[in-house]
Amino acid sequence: MGAVIRWGWALCVAVAVAGCGGAARSGDGSVAQRETVLVLAASSLTEAFAEIEEAFEAANPRFDVQLSLAGSPSLVVQVEEGIPADVVATASTATMARAATAGALADEPVPFATNRLVIAVPVGNPEGISGPADLARPELLVGVCAAGVPCGDAATEVLDRAGVEAAIDTYEPNVRALLAKLVDGELDVVLVYETDVLAGLGSVEAVELSEDVTVTATIAPLVDAPHPDGARAFVAFVISPQGRRILTDNGFALP
Repeated sequence: MGAVIRWGWALCVAVAVAGCGGAARSGDGSVAQRETVLVLAASSLTEAFAEIEEAFEAANPRFDVQLSLAGSPSLVVQVEEGIPADVVATASTATMARAATAGALADEPVPFATNRLVIAVPVGNPEGISGPADLARPELLVGVCAAGVPCGDAATEVLDRAGVEAAIDTYEPNVRALLAKLVDGELDVVLVYETDVLAGLGSVEAVELSEDVTVTATIAPLVDAPHPDGARAFVAFVISPQGRRILTDNGFALP
């Protein structure tokens, strides 16, 4: 299974340009070089795509998937700047639209999962958070994702609908950076995705929002993909029954 790369621009480029992975044994017993497929994926997809990577490689031993995980806007910047990647998967249709506008997509993007925003707090909810209005309490340490990041835009929508001017202490570049600060005790309450609460491994819990605010994750092969066959095969696997099963097991809903 390929390594996961976080914020590794130089390493991403080096891996993709090299275009090689480990060796795979073909049906006649000979050893063939595996092709590296570089997948740029939103941070909220971390666990699900790690499982999809493993399952995809088992079904397609010709390919070695490398995941590069970051906030969706950062992924789009990399695409716009011409990183030699094969696939991009963003957490929202708005961020994918930017990549499409840049002429970077080989095919129409495919919606493959939806995610719902929730309030996340430490287990036991020690501060008694009950809804968005509590995010205005000045004594609490409150975090959201930055503007332009899908989870940040969704948080703004939640607060605007509730008419709340939150006392926000930090704006994080991606949802996993935000979750980490909650898990580490640096924040009292954050707005993240439902799947991130599952990824908190029992250290955080969700406070449900009365209004449903969701984002739709989309995926597409890139127009200059070094390995277009691998790119399209990976996209097809994500939307296959096996890929969809992995997504729902990780808390995503299907569009």
